[in-house]
Amino acid sequence: MKIRVLFFLFFMFVLFSCQNDNEQRLIQQQKELAKSDVAFKKINSAWNFRIMNLEPHSQDLIKDWTLWHLFLTELNQKPTRSIDAFQKKSKTLSKKADEMLLTIPKHLKTPEFKSRFTVLLTTFRSLEMYINLNDIPVQKVTDLITDINLQLAAIELQINEVVRKKEVRTEQGEAEMIRLLDTSRAAKNAPKILE
Repeated sequence: MKIRVLFFLFFMFVLFSCQNDNEQRLIQQQKELAKSDVAFKKINSAWNFRIMNLEPHSQDLIKDWTLWHLFLTELNQKPTRSIDAFQKKSKTLSKKADEMLLTIPKHLKTPEFKSRFTVLLTTFRSLEMYINLNDIPVQKVTDLITDINLQLAAIELQINEVVRKKEVRTEQGEAEMIRLLDTSRAAKNAPKILE
């Protein structure tokens, strides 16, 4: 008889404790949903990337770079449904930026341009990492979006700078002077000293 009473009390204890866990779980889920909704609204309002305004000569320089145009198209399409859509978009942008790094046109393959583009790629990877966390640091994500806009502006300025440098004509005799100042050429033609 005592065993039945003890078993009954144990069963009641388990039943009520499970019910309490379910209630706490539901409350926790509602809190997380509300927090996710607030994060979505803040990220949605901050998710605005600048549009490139290149000079006409600069546009001619990148007109054949199809991955760049696809990247800009993808960048201007804003996800609207949920945090998951922003997570997928950040992954897509990071992947496209990574692919573009390998296909930079030869006239833009300067150290200055590559470094700016690498910083942009790193910022996209950071955005992807932070937006895929369980507890999204909203302020960090919005700061990264601002950084991406700054990097896009730096890339735009660098493209315009490459065009400006190409338009500068060399002066008479400048090519010969540069050739004479080239230390690698001078080292090759230096006479050998025999002892």
